[in-house]
Amino acid sequence: MMSKTRNKFSPEVRERAVRMVGEHRADYGSEWEAMTSIASKIGCTAETLRRWCREEASRRMAPAAQATDDKARLKLLEREVKELRRANEILRKASAYFAQAELDRQGKW
Repeated sequence: MMSKTRNKFSPEVRERAVRMVGEHRADYGSEWEAMTSIASKIGCTAETLRRWCREEASRRMAPAAQATDDKARLKLLEREVKELRRANEILRKASAYFAQAELDRQGKW
């Protein structure tokens, strides 16, 4: 049976480790080297720290991605509103034209 070490590190330790990777990335040849070094100092594996970093990056990107989606959706909806207003104007003019034509036709009889 595998032991469950999922919650071995507190959220504070995880956040600090992820922050350290970002702060000290330039001190190493690669991000992986930074993760390996920092992971050994806090007592986790480099792969665990890599996963924490990716999860944090995903959390940070979610609002930005949502904002981009919202902007695109807003632009699409604004375009649709403009098209619907144009269609309504055409229908209003057509309705007035046909109403006048009907009045003219009734007046000739």
